[in-house]
Amino acid sequence: MAELLSDDEISTQLPSDWERDGDEIVRTYQFDDYLSGISFVTQVGEVAEEEFHHPEIIVGYKDVEVRLTSHEEGGITDQDIRLANLFDAEF
Repeated sequence: MAELLSDDEISTQLPSDWERDGDEIVRTYQFDDYLSGISFVTQVGEVAEEEFHHPEIIVGYKDVEVRLTSHEEGGITDQDIRLANLFDAEF
């Protein structure tokens, strides 16, 4: 099991454009159109499945919000930071 990160570790490791929201890290990705966002969600889903760590995804018309937390550990772990970086590489 992954270990919870401290507040300092989260602050220093949090990727650009991601924010902390309580026990989650969050980023909203912007797209030119709806289908580009849907394509991104598919890519995120494939990465999440490979890593066996699944985000909450909220799809809007031209944006996609991604939320990560490690439910089993009760907060943010290195798994969440790793996945955030992998998602950013897809975009």
